Amino acid sequence: MITSMNNETIKDILKLKQKKYRDETGLFLIEGYHLIEEARKQHCIKTVITSLNDTFDEDTIYVSENIMKKLAFTKSPQPIMAICYKRNNNIDLNSHRYILLDQIQDPGNLGTIIRSALAFGYDQVILSKDCVDIYNDKVIRSTQGAMFHINIVTMDLREAIELLHKNHIEVYGTSLENGQDIHMFEKKEKMAFVMGNEGNGVSQEILDICDKHMYIPIQGIDSLNVAIATGIIMYEFN
Repeated sequence: MITSMNNETIKDILKLKQKKYRDETGLFLIEGYHLIEEARKQHCIKTVITSLNDTFDEDTIYVSENIMKKLAFTKSPQPIMAICYKRNNNIDLNSHRYILLDQIQDPGNLGTIIRSALAFGYDQVILSKDCVDIYNDKVIRSTQGAMFHINIVTMDLREAIELLHKNHIEVYGTSLENGQDIHMFEKKEKMAFVMGNEGNGVSQEILDICDKHMYIPIQGIDSLNVAIATGIIMYEFN
């Protein structure tokens, strides 16, 4: 059992709380029984970290309760974490429903969108390179494990839209300006929707290459939270 924070293994684990080291190693941390069970279903776990005396199928690092508290992201952590492999996903052009996210910054919003995408039967979530990191601990917790069961790709959105167009998939940007009510659009076999940054919406350069623009009719306020708006659109066109 490891009891010292000066242990080299513990130091390496702590580094995974930083995006730089997650990118370098291709690894990330998850915390709690539920996330570990969901990761296990997809064979993503490299190592279990625990303060329990239990045995696990995966390689296991045993630590003291004090070390577990230092490693954990939450104030009252469960006695189990895991180091997981990042998934090297690519865009799947045989899918039917795509959500493209342009510069989403709030971890809770991103996690909620991913969870909703899985619930509404969407095949792909495509993130712009300047979205919040999918392996941020708050994003991971917000997905409630959904991130392990849906194809998530980070890439240049212009390249993604170009690939979709080449495969005859229409891309719908969301914008209050020059957009049409979502009820004006019919469902098609394959559709892709672009949702934008919390403060600025979809960037103009991305809107310019979308096929059509749509908006959600609302009253009394100027706009909806992006996770709520994305959920409405995904439900409308699921």
